[in-house]
Amino acid sequence: MRRTPHRLLGRPLAAAVAAAGLLGLLTSVPQAAPAPATGPVAASAAADATATVFYSTKTRNWSAYQLHYAPDGGSWTTVPGTRMTSACTDWVKLTVPLGGASGLKATFNNGSGTWDNNAGRNYDLGTGNITVKDGVVAHSDPCAGAGPEEPDPGGPNTASVYYATSTVGWSTVNLHYRPTGGTWTTVPGIGMEAACTGWVRRTVDLGVATGLQATFNNGNGVWDNNNGADYTLPAGLTTVKDRKVTASAKDPCAAEEPDTQAPSVPTAVKAAADGVSVLVSWEPATDDRGVTKYQVTRTGGTKGTLVTDVGSTVFADTGLEERTAYRYTVRALDAAGNLSAPSAPATATTGEKPTAPATGTPLGTDPRKDPIYFVLTARFNDGDPTNNRGGSQHEKSGNAANDDPMFRGDFKGLVQKLDYIKGLGFSAIWVTPVVLNRSDYDYHGYHGYDFYRVDPRLESAGASYQDLIDAAHAKGMKIYQDVVHNHSSRWGAKGLFTPKAYGVRDTQWSWFYDERNDGFTYDGLTVEPKSGKSYYNGDLWSTAEPSGNTCLNWGTPTGHTSPEGYRIYNCQWPNPTSGMFPKALYHNCWIGNWEGEDSRSCWLHDDLADFNTENAQVQNYLIGAYNKYIDMGVDGFRLDTAVHIPRTTWNRRFLPAIQERVTQRFGAEAAKNFFVFGEVAAFVNDKWNRGSVNHSAQFFTWKERKEYSADDEKAALEMYEYEQQQGTASQPVSDNAFLKGNAYHAPDRSRFSGMNVIDMRMHMNFGDADNAFHNGKDSDDSYHDATYNVVYVDSHDYGPNKSSERYTGGTDAWAENMSLMWTFRGIPTLYYGSETEFQKGKKIDCGPSCPLASTGRAYFGDQLAGEVTASDFGKVSSATGKVADTLAAPLARHLQRLNEIRRAVPALQMGQYSTEGISGSMAYKRRYTDAASGTDSFALVAVSGSATYSGIPNGTYQDAVTGDTKVVTGGALAVPAPGKGNLRVYVLDLGGKNAAPGRIGTAGPYLK
Repeated sequence: MRRTPHRLLGRPLAAAVAAAGLLGLLTSVPQAAPAPATGPVAASAAADATATVFYSTKTRNWSAYQLHYAPDGGSWTTVPGTRMTSACTDWVKLTVPLGGASGLKATFNNGSGTWDNNAGRNYDLGTGNITVKDGVVAHSDPCAGAGPEEPDPGGPNTASVYYATSTVGWSTVNLHYRPTGGTWTTVPGIGMEAACTGWVRRTVDLGVATGLQATFNNGNGVWDNNNGADYTLPAGLTTVKDRKVTASAKDPCAAEEPDTQAPSVPTAVKAAADGVSVLVSWEPATDDRGVTKYQVTRTGGTKGTLVTDVGSTVFADTGLEERTAYRYTVRALDAAGNLSAPSAPATATTGEKPTAPATGTPLGTDPRKDPIYFVLTARFNDGDPTNNRGGSQHEKSGNAANDDPMFRGDFKGLVQKLDYIKGLGFSAIWVTPVVLNRSDYDYHGYHGYDFYRVDPRLESAGASYQDLIDAAHAKGMKIYQDVVHNHSSRWGAKGLFTPKAYGVRDTQWSWFYDERNDGFTYDGLTVEPKSGKSYYNGDLWSTAEPSGNTCLNWGTPTGHTSPEGYRIYNCQWPNPTSGMFPKALYHNCWIGNWEGEDSRSCWLHDDLADFNTENAQVQNYLIGAYNKYIDMGVDGFRLDTAVHIPRTTWNRRFLPAIQERVTQRFGAEAAKNFFVFGEVAAFVNDKWNRGSVNHSAQFFTWKERKEYSADDEKAALEMYEYEQQQGTASQPVSDNAFLKGNAYHAPDRSRFSGMNVIDMRMHMNFGDADNAFHNGKDSDDSYHDATYNVVYVDSHDYGPNKSSERYTGGTDAWAENMSLMWTFRGIPTLYYGSETEFQKGKKIDCGPSCPLASTGRAYFGDQLAGEVTASDFGKVSSATGKVADTLAAPLARHLQRLNEIRRAVPALQMGQYSTEGISGSMAYKRRYTDAASGTDSFALVAVSGSATYSGIPNGTYQDAVTGDTKVVTGGALAVPAPGKGNLRVYVLDLGGKNAAPGRIGTAGPYLK
């Protein structure tokens, strides 16, 4: 998938440039330079375009270099392509005529079957001077000015400029300058050459000038122009490091011996085949000055040798031949270009090409039609006791004493009770994350470890995740999957990065640190034979310091002890500041200010390793994982911890990727109705979360309103600062949720980000329905379209007003809340068990320090024992056993009728609303009009209290609750107070398919 316009940034560079401390330093274009924002100036007009491609030879050592290419829209050259010629030390080049093309696709080879094809993606190159070095594409001439014409550094009126590269991560650096009083060089300037580790240099002739103005760039559109001021440099030797200019400096490389030491050889190289793909992994190599890349060489098959540069210790090789043996070796590369010797080889033999996986198809209807029932899958209903697991805290938590393992419910249990949920009237189910988890208390699913695998503790024979999706769809019910982009488990993410921690197996710790078993793979379910545990950790712990470790004082004892009184050692447990996680892939800090910028770039908790979501490798990992579940036919995603990822990253990467995949698989209509709703946690009662727009739910429903840097990490800070300066008064507003008088109007979707949100303000105020109504209404102009807001009273995290307990306001108050939620704008959502006030007043979560049975996450299946059959939404044809009693509970009966009424009145599902001309506390009018289907639905709603309506259309109105008929002739209607929890829904009879439905359902404990 293309991330950015390919004329702006080479793919691998987007991640390499980002360094948090430099985001204020690097800008898109130099202040004084004549460069356009889109990048370097092409060599000639498009009609006569050429590309001079420079290829680095330093780490290849091939005897010949061939460029195999195809101009955009044109044909490929004949294999092996055209021979490249020597350009300067460590570089070869070839100038390619492009005609009218604006770029080319390219691969490189040695003419004898060894290829560099950018890991199977080919290189996407533009025009002008282009460098390709160890997988990184940039725009510059690395040989410009090289050779005898370069001025003598000690000569008169010369400037020798040294630039520090260690904190910008650029593989190519250009110096763009003008002598004082002179003219600027042509963008991007002249190439600087490696001087020593962390430094590049260039000596320029100043003529009669005594200094110069300068900027630096990576040749690919990213600049350091001293925050727009440019650098003013004198003659002589000058260093520039982290924006600090040191004139008459010492040569920073003079005291440093040239780096001639190669990195250590990568160890523990493994290759595992899965169908026609192979996953290669290895332990990090070490180097006296730092490893920068790895070079993976593959042999085998009929396509020759492949050499691929990667920045991590994982390489996924896909699209291979069936039943074929492949051999992989890995070499480490440092900044000076020193290569280690090849690793010991690892081999893998591919299997059969898998058949296309079974997939479902999303139902694809307007999500506002579907009330949501939210379940913690592992706590809802146990259909298969064989997949129950207690985990490492089973005894300590008290769960064992209750015979209540944390992984208890499963997909089989959920399939068995789909009719229960349908019988309540719900047509969408929000399930907690399904990916394989790995932290101590992870039954709820938010500690993802293998994002590409469904957790086996939730699946059974005949009841896979796919089976659940298909079974729900067969009943007309949607599945919304909870997904996590912000973090993984404390053990990282399999296939991206997993840390190694210290573990001494002495008399104190042998009970905890499992002996390593190289033949065993953790899946959370299977019991490892040596330890007898399913929560085995032998693959994660090491008694020897891993090569490349950056965690300080590895394995030395600390002054701390465990709760058991056992000595704790350094690097024994992953955390944000331990040095166990690479900064490129994970943030390395704790959140200090929950409404500050660091809330998006630091860890929430010590078992939630925070992804660097602005890194392209992380983005690709997550997008690839969630594409799998889109392909299975899920109907939407609930985005966990959405506020902890910048809006720019959502809007640039993750949200477009979701839309693209759904459109690709199921079409544009399905993509339009694929429901994405984010958790933007804001636990305050004001419209904007403590005045911080960046941390307010409605902010994430909007597209960006200005252009930011092409680099995602830099863009995140630019957006944060810009929007904070704009403040709350300057945020966009919308009338998409509001009627114009009594008329519905087509909503303007042009500024929609693609993310809807949970209505945190209503949630926080649901201690009282009237309070929730007025607070919600007050915020609605600041959402893109509040009719898509997900509305709930309590959840698996909090009750109203940030209560840590399940709602305990009383049955009448619950009924009133439900009556409001099911008739006001937004999508009503219920946390499992609230239909019986299950666990009311109980602490929602106390982690492993108390048994789950005593919390708001207790096992609900006991309330569902027996059989139930739903004949339609909100209608049960038969029920036996305990589940019959559950369905007879007052709130369950209340929900059934509310769902019947809402389903029969389109205005209550998708309508805009207004309180204009209405008196009454919780009273409003709603209308939905759709010319294409001929639908026109207008309703007047009063919850609990009396109401009067003026300025409404004349005609006959019928109450959907009582069947009462009122004829309006003077534009006014009065409704007596129906009583707490009760309501009136007077629907205008417009005849034909828009006739008022009259009384819907039978009287119940509240709707009567």
